[in-house]
Amino acid sequence: MHIPDGFLATPVWATLDVAAAPAVGYLARRAQQGLEQSKVPLLGVMGAFVFAAQMINFPVGMGTSGHLVGAALLAYTLGPAAAGVVLTAILAVQALVFQDGGVLALGANVINMAVAGMLAGYLPMYLWGAGRRRRSAIFLGGFLSVLTSAALALSELLLSGVAMPAAVLRISLGLVTSSATPTITTLQPVRPPASMPSISKAASPALSRLSSLVPGAVRNTTLCEGRSKT
Repeated sequence: MHIPDGFLATPVWATLDVAAAPAVGYLARRAQQGLEQSKVPLLGVMGAFVFAAQMINFPVGMGTSGHLVGAALLAYTLGPAAAGVVLTAILAVQALVFQDGGVLALGANVINMAVAGMLAGYLPMYLWGAGRRRRSAIFLGGFLSVLTSAALALSELLLSGVAMPAAVLRISLGLVTSSATPTITTLQPVRPPASMPSISKAASPALSRLSSLVPGAVRNTTLCEGRSKT
């Protein structure tokens, strides 16, 4: 899920770099104010675990691979602010030392995983974690964290003019969704809420509409590239 250098257009990665700096600074201040001293050893242990887990990649499509993000896991154990700081440090070390993700694209990867993905994963726990739906909130948070990070990365590539055939685009979205569910279920086996089927039926018209718009967007991108070359 790390975006390397050379794929994002300059306005895209520059904007995300500028946006990531104050976002991480705010999270660092919140973490410094709210982190308990008893959680400092846990912070190091969880950071090392997620760092090692992210180095293990598994194939999800043609020439692409996926890995554990760990944003929701860090948010549940450390709190959202500390989780964002730890995940930012992990992404920085991976980009600077292991060339896993671009240096110029570091802001994009931080926004995708350490900020947006982390907040999306923590939101269900924040809303329903205190009640009987805690286990379902954990499941939904892990699912949303991976899906949000992957969707943002895909959107940034499309905005940068990286042409993708419509079939590849649909396969990528399907593989991300299907791979997130069994992974989170293995880590935290729970059953989704009983209302999930009705939500899926209500959302199906919107998903169908989105699926019909994607090929048009890809064709427009390809036409614009062809005109610019001529």
